[in-house]
Amino acid sequence: MTALTGEQFELTRGNVRAIVSQVGAALRTLQVGGVDVIEPHPETSTPPFGNGTVLVPWPNRVRDGKWQLDGIDQQLVLTEPARLNALHGLLTYAPYTQVERTESSVTLAATIYPQAGWPFLLDTTVTYELTDDGIRVTHGASNPGDVEAPFAVGTHPFFRIGDVRTEDLTLTVLADSVIEVDERLNPTGEVPPVDGTKYDLREGRRLGGVILDTAFADVHAEDGATAWLEAPDGRRVSLLQDPTEWPWMQVFTTRLWPRHDGRGLAVAIEPMTAPPNALVSGLGLRWLRTGDSWSGSWGVRYSA
Repeated sequence: MTALTGEQFELTRGNVRAIVSQVGAALRTLQVGGVDVIEPHPETSTPPFGNGTVLVPWPNRVRDGKWQLDGIDQQLVLTEPARLNALHGLLTYAPYTQVERTESSVTLAATIYPQAGWPFLLDTTVTYELTDDGIRVTHGASNPGDVEAPFAVGTHPFFRIGDVRTEDLTLTVLADSVIEVDERLNPTGEVPPVDGTKYDLREGRRLGGVILDTAFADVHAEDGATAWLEAPDGRRVSLLQDPTEWPWMQVFTTRLWPRHDGRGLAVAIEPMTAPPNALVSGLGLRWLRTGDSWSGSWGVRYSA
């Protein structure tokens, strides 16, 4: 069958193995010691729910796909038509070009060209580099155009620990605040503390029965980790992010997962440099002038 995710880049380092796809620069597989710590998906299908793809030049949603630039209305294509939103940027299903490759790393690049609602030129890169216990992912952006351009980035990995049922994993999220949303999952403007609410996951909660499609703010780190899943036997997979560069996080659980191993629930833990609707609110946006560039990293760590 044809690989709908384009060329595949297999990386190895010791007992760590990853596969990155050309389309969406998606992290399609990550294994440590033969244990899947990212939900894999076949190269013959598009990534379910954008699994592992890069979300750039904005993560999450833009309400109605509308925002203003210097007082002029901009209309993005509505890529989430059911909720009338522009979702997850402009490169989710775009092919990337290989820039550099080693046995344990790959750098991919894609240019965002001016289009509906986005009158900018922006060069982007993503580097996947294996570590002894997982992976480090570095995103870059530079502005070769002649006007200042906004930029934010996120990513969409679904986590697991081998064959342990997701419902039996304990989720910990080190976030002090939650972004309230309306029925279309757009921010209401309220960012209350999580204290005393179902969104307080700082002490950990078993995932069975937990339903989330939730953005968190005031993220902080413990030993470099801002969130993690832990199995009953103590094995742990952690999301690593620097809260000064990645102050927000989205957690999404779903049972609509196209797999056949009977595990049912899937959970995405998504680092973001900007919150939902950032093109409208301006929160977290970086404005890159001509010739400016930015880079920032996050990672995954597995401990047995």
